[in-house]
Amino acid sequence: MSDIQSPPVPKAPVPAGSTEREFTVKERTQWQIVVRRFLRHRLAVVSLIVLILLILLAYIGPLVWIHKLEDLDSPTDIMISASNPMGTDSLGHDMFARVLRGMQQSIKVAVIVAVLSTGIGAPYGAIAGYFGGRVDTILMRICDVLLTLPLLLVAGALVTGRGGSVLTVALVLGLLGWVVNARVVRGVVLSLREQEFIEAAKALGAGTFRIVFNHLLPNATGAIIVQATLDIAAAILAESALSFVGLGVQPPDTSLGVLVNDARSAVETRPWLFYWPGIMIILIALTISFIGDGLRDAFDPRQMRQRR
Repeated sequence: MSDIQSPPVPKAPVPAGSTEREFTVKERTQWQIVVRRFLRHRLAVVSLIVLILLILLAYIGPLVWIHKLEDLDSPTDIMISASNPMGTDSLGHDMFARVLRGMQQSIKVAVIVAVLSTGIGAPYGAIAGYFGGRVDTILMRICDVLLTLPLLLVAGALVTGRGGSVLTVALVLGLLGWVVNARVVRGVVLSLREQEFIEAAKALGAGTFRIVFNHLLPNATGAIIVQATLDIAAAILAESALSFVGLGVQPPDTSLGVLVNDARSAVETRPWLFYWPGIMIILIALTISFIGDGLRDAFDPRQMRQRR
């Protein structure tokens, strides 16, 4: 007995002047997905806004503020007033102007350190992870040796006698702080080098330089960016620690760490000299850390939706 097939049901005619509704989702790029996921991280977004405001305050504030860094017009007995919202130091310098200058210098150090650490550590780790074997072993043993060195002590020893400028402190911290970046990127590359697109690049005759810089590093961008934000926060704390013990930025220039160090003896009598720069250090470091948390969640491949 043969199967009886029912005739096809004709589609209902579409009324004149109307169009069929199409339910389609616009395809998003990976960066659009990352930005969308980052914007859902409320704490990271708020931290980004606060950090932008602090940077604008540090660089635009001195241009419009009534007091300059070197002004001595403020009387030394003024604590808090409309013209001196953060008070004055023992010499009569406006504390708000000094904190703005300290924020500028600390941010400069942090950015230079992040650029150096990423620029050295990312290619170093990518090369170690790509080659593996003996090359990886030798390169990673060098990193292990550098990791055993106390960063602040070595940086302080290198800075001593070299002027203690912002550039010197940033260069020393950056040239000593790339090791963590290298280990992070190496771990990512160890998994990426087994992917099909690397085998395809080799089959097409791509050289080592092209594979590392055109394929591996771009695909490790998420880990690199997250680690760079952590480097910025760590650099601000390291510079503040060096300046606090007198091994960082030297007078007549200043930084947040220098201001905290100068105010140690006045904690009981004029606490505003100590707390204001300390609060700024905490704010900058926390906002950058929260931004790093948001970026880490946004770049997490386990949260990426599978493309169909």
